[in-house]
Amino acid sequence: MFKKNTPVPQQPAAAAIERVTSILGSGINWRGNLRGSGGIRIEGTFEGEIQIQGMVVIGETGRVTCMNLRANTVIVAGTVRGNITAEKLEIRSTGRVWGDVSVVGFSTEEGAFLRGQVRMEEKVVIDQQPQFNPNIPYSNF
Repeated sequence: MFKKNTPVPQQPAAAAIERVTSILGSGINWRGNLRGSGGIRIEGTFEGEIQIQGMVVIGETGRVTCMNLRANTVIVAGTVRGNITAEKLEIRSTGRVWGDVSVVGFSTEEGAFLRGQVRMEEKVVIDQQPQFNPNIPYSNF
């Protein structure tokens, strides 16, 4: 008749950054800077800087060109031309990376391609605060 109220278990914050919350579709070409928290899957073409507190997935049709891609987890099944800094990096069999890599954890599948240097670190810090650069033009919507 009387039940003891049991608290609803809450998922840890780490689980929230390990999932995709936004998608850049295969027909989209985007140029700019991507900063924030959450997860993104890129199936189209992206040119610019990426700094995500979370996960970045470059799908098989995804093409990323950047100086630096920084995220907690990066999964590459498409193409990345630029340096990658991540806690975890996975390059799938269809993945192609041209750039230097600085990671805590690193894995590849047979057939994956990487041209660059790999540096294993004990810890990688991904900046949580987006940095404002006055030299980058922003358009009004």
